[in-house]
Amino acid sequence: MVFGRKKLDPLTIKGLGPGRHADGGNLYLLVKPDGRKTWLFRYRDRITGKPRDAGLGPLADVKLTLAREKAHAMRLQLLDGVDPLNAKHERKEAERAERAKRVTFGWCLDRFLAMNEAEWRNDKHRAQWRSSMETYAASLIPMFVAEIETAHVIGTLEPIWTNKTETATRVRQRIETVLSWATANRYRLGENPARWKGHIDQILPKPAKLKSVRHHPAVPYLEMHRFLTDLRSRLGISARVLEWQILTAVRPGEATGTRWAEIDMDAALWTIPGERMKAGITHRVPLSRPALDILRALPVVGPFVFPGGKPKSPLSLAAGLNLMKDLRPGFVPHGLRSSFRDWCANTGVSRDVAERCLAHVLKDKSEAAYQRSDMLEPRKRVMAAWAKFIETPPRTGNVTNISRSPAKIG
Repeated sequence: MVFGRKKLDPLTIKGLGPGRHADGGNLYLLVKPDGRKTWLFRYRDRITGKPRDAGLGPLADVKLTLAREKAHAMRLQLLDGVDPLNAKHERKEAERAERAKRVTFGWCLDRFLAMNEAEWRNDKHRAQWRSSMETYAASLIPMFVAEIETAHVIGTLEPIWTNKTETATRVRQRIETVLSWATANRYRLGENPARWKGHIDQILPKPAKLKSVRHHPAVPYLEMHRFLTDLRSRLGISARVLEWQILTAVRPGEATGTRWAEIDMDAALWTIPGERMKAGITHRVPLSRPALDILRALPVVGPFVFPGGKPKSPLSLAAGLNLMKDLRPGFVPHGLRSSFRDWCANTGVSRDVAERCLAHVLKDKSEAAYQRSDMLEPRKRVMAAWAKFIETPPRTGNVTNISRSPAKIG
C-alpha cells in the first residue's frame, strides 16, 4: 500500500478534466464527462485481488481535507483486516434492521393490500380481505412485525378456530401472506410463525375435523317441474332471476349480475367475464329456448338484465332468497345448482360436461392443463335437455338417459 505525497490541491482540482486523478494514499478524484466530480477510495480485495471503489461523496459536499480524512480511516480499516465496502454494507444492514423493528404489522398490511388489490377479482373480495384482518387480527395490527411470534398468531386464531373455522382458516392464511411479504421485504427474519404445515397444524386441530360439510339445501330434481310452474305463476323480477338461474345453472350472484352486453341473442350465448366468476375464468353459457324467452320478455332499462331499485344497479341476492323461502321453505337459490347436478348424474351426462356446465375448476392440475376446451357443443345439448326436462310434467319414468345418443338431445 503506497501512501505517497499528496498530489491535489484546490487550484489543481479546478483545472482537472474528465478521468480519475490520484491524490495518493488510495484516494482519487473522479471527474465525469459532464464535469461532475466525486471522491473514490480504490483498493484491492484481499481475496480476489480485484480493485474495488468505495465512494466518499461528491466534491461539492466533501472537500479535499475531509476526503483525505475519510481515506485515512479506510486505510486503517484495511490495516485491521476489515474490508471498507463490506463494513459499510454491514453498517447499513444493521441500520435497516433497526428501522425494520419499528415497522408494524398494520403498516405491512396496508402496503401489501395497496400493491396487490388490483389483482383480485372484485371489490367484494378486496373488502373482505381487509375487513377480516381488521376484525380478527386486530391484536396484531399495532405490533412490530419483527416481534410477532407463534404465540401471538395462536392468540389471534384460537377464539374463532372452533366456532368460525372457515373464517379462521382464511385469517391464518392472510396473516401468513402478510408476514411472508414482510420477510421478503426484509422487515422481519426467520420462519413464518403463521405457517400451517409442520407448525400451526401441530398446535390447532385440523379444520376438516372441526367443521361438518354443509351442503346447500337442494330441491329434488324430480320436483323441479312443479317448482318451475310455481315460479312462473309469480310476477316480478325476483321470479324471473330464479327462473334464469335454473335454466343456466349459474350461481345466484352471477345470475343477478347478468348484463345485456354479455348476451348474444343470435348465437344464443351468454358470456360471463372472468372477473364475475368464482374461478376468475370467462364462462360461456349456452342459452336454451326458455332462457331466451325470458330475455325477450324483459324490458331493457339499464345495463343489467335484472335491475334492482336503481336501473344502474343489479337486483340484490336477498330478492331471490326471500322468494325461495316463500315458495320452498328450507331451500336456497344456490341449491338449484345441486338440483341440476343431480339430474346430470341420473341421466347419464358425463362428469366432465356436467362440471363444465357448472363452471367448476378441475382440482387435478394435470388434467386441467390438457382439458382446455369448454365443451360448448355438448353443453348446448345438455342445457336444452335440462330445459325440456323441467318444462315437461312429471310421469313415471321421467328420467331419460341422454348419454347414448347426445346428438338427438333437444
